[in-house]
Amino acid sequence: MMIPVIMAGGSGTRLWPLSRTSFPKQFLNLNGVDTMLQSTVSRLDGLPVDEPIVICNTEHRFLVAEQLRQIQKKASILLEPIGRNTAPAIALAALHALRNNKDHNPVLLILAADHIINDGDAFRAAVKKLLPEVENGKFGTLGIVPTEAATGYGYIKANTTSTDELSDVEQFVEKPDLKTAQEYLKEGGYFWNSGIFMVRADRYLEALKEYRPDIFNICQLAIETTTTDCDFIRVNEEVFSKCADESIDYAIMEPLSQISGDSQIVVSPLIAGWNDIGSWSALWEIGNKDNDGNVIMTGNSTSKNDIIMKNSQNCLVSANHKLVATIGIKDLVIVDTPDAILVADRSMVQDVKSIVAELKKRERTEHYSHREVYRPWGKYDSIDNGERYQVKRITVNPGAKLSLQMHHHRAEHWIVVSGTAKVTNGEKTFIVTENQSTYIPIGQIHCLENPGVIPLEMVEVQSGSYLGEDDIVRLKDQYGRT
Repeated sequence: MMIPVIMAGGSGTRLWPLSRTSFPKQFLNLNGVDTMLQSTVSRLDGLPVDEPIVICNTEHRFLVAEQLRQIQKKASILLEPIGRNTAPAIALAALHALRNNKDHNPVLLILAADHIINDGDAFRAAVKKLLPEVENGKFGTLGIVPTEAATGYGYIKANTTSTDELSDVEQFVEKPDLKTAQEYLKEGGYFWNSGIFMVRADRYLEALKEYRPDIFNICQLAIETTTTDCDFIRVNEEVFSKCADESIDYAIMEPLSQISGDSQIVVSPLIAGWNDIGSWSALWEIGNKDNDGNVIMTGNSTSKNDIIMKNSQNCLVSANHKLVATIGIKDLVIVDTPDAILVADRSMVQDVKSIVAELKKRERTEHYSHREVYRPWGKYDSIDNGERYQVKRITVNPGAKLSLQMHHHRAEHWIVVSGTAKVTNGEKTFIVTENQSTYIPIGQIHCLENPGVIPLEMVEVQSGSYLGEDDIVRLKDQYGRT
């Protein structure tokens, strides 16, 4: 039995303004029809795998559940209360897998949710090649056959230069400088560290207990006191918060690779169009380029007809909501979102994270969320705001229901655009249909539900002295929010 463990945490700050803390890159569509998480799950088709374990933080749990529902896939969703890197996260998954498969000792296939792999067949073949070695107790990893002397990746040194056969791992190497990376490429036998690992659940825990008993003990205690919330598995936050922040590379792989004698780690070379999409320049490199070397990315609200480029070369333009026109530019990245625009030299996009840091310093919100915000019941878009008022376009999914709530500082006026709303307004519950409206006074207990089979679209006009999202007193909520 093989259980995929999909790591879906991370904030993806280097892809701002498209990627934000509340909606990071693993939930975005960057290279096809599906999101990166959906592509990661679908890539498993054809492998002998059981239901995956997806590890994410609490804030993203409904995004994960909804994106899995969209592609009709099931998974156990394990919630990390606090990010503590990959070594503890994998420990939680291993402990959970063993607890739920007492008659088996599953192999864990550890994957990141935000990688692009263009050749799924090559990926699956590399995994299958590793499986017998891993079942016999070895650690396995996929090593990306390098295409250039890259300095942005760690490297794996194998004991042979073969690029199509399994090799024992001699060493995990830190990110090198350019000269060293060039030497690696010339010498051969070096692979990029993909971060994709395979290991038996019990074997991982044995190694963790040996090399990092502190992490093992805390994770074991945290998993013993898990609770379930809807379809989510919650880890004990008080216990897990005491865990060290450590990667599997430092906690396990490096100590294992230093053991003399038979290697404990096996690498399977992979040539599959792999990319971890660490920057906008990476998206330009893998994108479909026109005759001038430009890559055009469009969201659901625009088409390629909404981007006009004249005398412009080797640029990446991402437009989601409005017409973008360029004249006489080269080697630029332009990313348009409803509330922010990025213009950067393509060679300097690694510095985007400094913009995110500046936004935090200035206590702005554009690093954290988009204007359009997703909720378990649907989404809302803040289309206008000013002193003492705010206007939102709200979409409620069929069968979904907002919490029973009230506000201390704002009143709300709801106008139904399409669909049907079941409204609780004080002691009355009634139906509101297209072109009808209702008014919710300050302090009034209220609730909104979509009883229909099509999305409910409505406009909400808020007015009052304070319009922040924290002015919500939830009295009852089917999604377990406080």
